[in-house]
Amino acid sequence: MNFKSTFLHYTLMAGVILLLHSCGDMNKKQNDTKEIEKSALGTTANDIIPFFQHWNLILGDGSNVGQATDYENKDFFYTASDDNGDWVVFKSPNAGNTHGSSNNTRTELAQLKKWTPMTEAKMNATLKVMNVSTTGDARVAATYSVVVGQIHSADGHENEPLKIFYKKFPGHTKGSVFWHYEINTAGDDNSRRWDYSYPIWGYDFSVVGTGENTFPPEPQDGIALGEEFSYEVDIKDGIMNLTFTSEGHETKTFTKNLISSEYSQRSNIPEQVKKLFVPIGQDGLEQENAYSGEGLFFKLGTYNQTNGKDPKVNKVWCSGAETHGGDLHKQYADGNYAEVWFKSANITISDDAVSNAGYFQANDDLSTKTVYPIEVIPFMDKFKILLGDGTTSENLVDFEHKDFFYTVIDGTRRWVVYKAPNSGVTSKNSSNTRSELHEKREWTPEQGGKLTGTCKVMQVSTSGDARVAASYSTVVGQIHSGEGHENEPLKIFYKKFPGHTKGSVFWNYEINTAGDDNSGRWEYSAAVWGNDMSVIGTSKNEYPAEPADGIELGEEFSYEVNVYKGIMYLTFKSDNHKTKTFTKNLVESEYLKKSDLPDQVQQLFVPIGQDGTERATAYSGELNYFKQGAYNQSNGKSPETNMVWFAGAETYGGDIAKQYENGCYTEVWFLEATVGPGTIPNNK
Repeated sequence: MNFKSTFLHYTLMAGVILLLHSCGDMNKKQNDTKEIEKSALGTTANDIIPFFQHWNLILGDGSNVGQATDYENKDFFYTASDDNGDWVVFKSPNAGNTHGSSNNTRTELAQLKKWTPMTEAKMNATLKVMNVSTTGDARVAATYSVVVGQIHSADGHENEPLKIFYKKFPGHTKGSVFWHYEINTAGDDNSRRWDYSYPIWGYDFSVVGTGENTFPPEPQDGIALGEEFSYEVDIKDGIMNLTFTSEGHETKTFTKNLISSEYSQRSNIPEQVKKLFVPIGQDGLEQENAYSGEGLFFKLGTYNQTNGKDPKVNKVWCSGAETHGGDLHKQYADGNYAEVWFKSANITISDDAVSNAGYFQANDDLSTKTVYPIEVIPFMDKFKILLGDGTTSENLVDFEHKDFFYTVIDGTRRWVVYKAPNSGVTSKNSSNTRSELHEKREWTPEQGGKLTGTCKVMQVSTSGDARVAASYSTVVGQIHSGEGHENEPLKIFYKKFPGHTKGSVFWNYEINTAGDDNSGRWEYSAAVWGNDMSVIGTSKNEYPAEPADGIELGEEFSYEVNVYKGIMYLTFKSDNHKTKTFTKNLVESEYLKKSDLPDQVQQLFVPIGQDGTERATAYSGELNYFKQGAYNQSNGKSPETNMVWFAGAETYGGDIAKQYENGCYTEVWFLEATVGPGTIPNNK
């Protein structure tokens, strides 16, 4: 090789070396840049638990943020470190927006694929609960608890064959870990579903306080806040296998068949369920094949079970906890939230798993979507409505009013709400406000008609005069005459005095006064449960004794009004109360002479000059119609004017918002109702 070629060879070699060195420096700089960028971001959740590509993340504000790879939100989802390493934090307030139709907020992962019980699926996790709500009602089973892992159905009723709970009462060091199986209810009506609770360490779900702030003893074998525990959920051949471990505690294992029910007969309902769920109307049976064939998926995170809903709405799921009006940071400041840290977690997904996109499409933003009353009670097209501000609507298809007429969920079931203040704007012939349906069809007693309703009264006015028979009461169903004096052959009342737990249900018959002068009309009241209308206080704030067989606010009852060939047949039912039946002739009067006036009428109505007699044929031939809803009987008129109907209640000058704020209103929820022609009574 000559000098020139040798020089060229080494020059090229040097160039290659320099180029390689330069590329190496460039790659190093790029790598250094990536490290700097990553360092600026900090440790992300998927650095700790590298499986977030398999999940969507739902936050405590109700939003679905999708896959949480390289994602954090300092209010709900972020990382933290302690002496035991790095953790992924899930945090959720007592009140925010939620996902689907739940009452509870969550910061929770939901699996992107679904699988059936016959495929293989597995989830495990190691975690510690750092906080549960510091407020709530200890008598409510869900209070002070959080769900840290679930299996959820994506199909059918979308029920939950597994929920893993942690619960700790205030003042206790140790809390309980337990798991639930929720039945997959037989039939189309899922409102009667229930959970069965299994204790792991400490108590099961059914151990509650004896008072709002009276707690059971602390569990000896419980788990403290900040104490680690692990769970493994293994699904194979239709069987769910559960394993729970924690250092210093006994390892616990369970199995549950997901494809063959043990709750398909009424005799199979466990005692625990009879104690907790049956009293709130949840006494359903399960499909014989349970969750067989349904798409299931895992959930993991913080599903806060403590909410701000009034316990009288639902004594299992509605906690009455502090929510600061939904203010997130106020809730965080005084402990009204749930927080769970995960150290590790993993899932195994079957090759047979398929997309779970349909679940998210159905449930994303569902809590913000309007569900109209007609979607709950389909007979709304047969009625018009008068609301508590005096406005009316002739068309109730896709109609609601957020102040007076709308729908709610009580934890499991959706209801139609009727709400009316003590003072608003009402119909021309009434002193009382109402949010009440008015049947469009009219019928004579001879033609007949039938109205049914299942309801619970959530509120009656907290102010009034106890000497006035109408104080603290609301009417939840009526027959109204559309002709003549336009009187009312039926009004169904609920009434509860302040300070009492139980109220009374009674019904009134108003005479169809003889002659042209209707000023002497009066009503006779018949007790169903508790007292009739005539039982009043001895002074404005002196109340009679509480009825032993009464109905509480929030306690369900149902009525059937069946008018057939001129006779009104009434049936009243409520769990744990005797069924009551009555009959009343609407076409032949029993009040033709002054001597026919009952003693009750002599006591209540005669002193205010109402001592009329009824026409012999009563309501025969007159057109009538049904009414249903909340017809508030507590008004602000002076009792000195009329000691039966003028309640002297607080009205705040007609300011509806102030009345609502201070309990000066009535609110009635209906779960079911029907209307139609009268039918042959069962005893005929």
